Amino acid sequence: MTDETLSGATDVHVHLMPDRLMAAIRGALNEDAGWEFPHPTDREGIEAELRENGVERYCALPYAHKPDIAADLNEWVLDRASESEMCVPFATVHGDDDVRPVVREAFEAGARGLKFQCPVQRVGPDDPRLDPAFELAAEYDRPILFHAGTAPMFRDSPHVGVEPFRSFLQSYPEVRACAAHMGAFETTEFIETARNHDNAFLDTCFAMSTAVGEYMDFDPSEIDDSVFEELSGRVMYGSDYPNIPHPYRAEYEGLLQRDLSDAAFEALFSGAAERFLGER
Repeated sequence: MTDETLSGATDVHVHLMPDRLMAAIRGALNEDAGWEFPHPTDREGIEAELRENGVERYCALPYAHKPDIAADLNEWVLDRASESEMCVPFATVHGDDDVRPVVREAFEAGARGLKFQCPVQRVGPDDPRLDPAFELAAEYDRPILFHAGTAPMFRDSPHVGVEPFRSFLQSYPEVRACAAHMGAFETTEFIETARNHDNAFLDTCFAMSTAVGEYMDFDPSEIDDSVFEELSGRVMYGSDYPNIPHPYRAEYEGLLQRDLSDAAFEALFSGAAERFLGER
């Protein structure tokens, strides 16, 4: 594919959060990794940049780093989504919350899925405290997106890794679950897991960027084009925008240069997201 920009794409991994929370997240990343973030955090600014790069819609992913904030955070995201034609709102919950009512309220209000930033929230895909959330995801046919890998700075976290993700897939085979960042740094293991579980998805965010090598020890060229063909329909384009220290186009330019079939490109940039969201 030779197009320089996207066309009608879905970005499944965008963060839309209140200013104070976003500032805290960026501050932590700056302190831990030295990253600087040149991108806007308001909904209008985010959407203008996405539209400029050919994105038609995006999944807005919140996460609660402590108890008792998820309900208000979910409501805030849903309110922003109600003002937008592009935003697909997700919800979150903390493991120490009263999980079931928080998640049910979000789903009833229109949340299209759940997001867990496992190492930051200190919950894993096999954490029994989240079973009520997982049961509701099955009941409402809502997908879940997990930061389940150790990248970029979570190698020592007990809440990530391929085994907890596999445990979830086996326990909830009816729930579509995505491992963000292609499962980095355990990409090989997560790809193999996706081969063996039809409810497993991967997203490309940050890991497949042409700028990733500037920020962490990962080489996207190690993932062969055959992976995108074989797992067509379950590998989704995502960016991690606006919390990326590089230009937005770096998230997709390397993907556009790959030698993929038209069907694989369509799945990567829109079709897989539709399947993940339960639209096809």
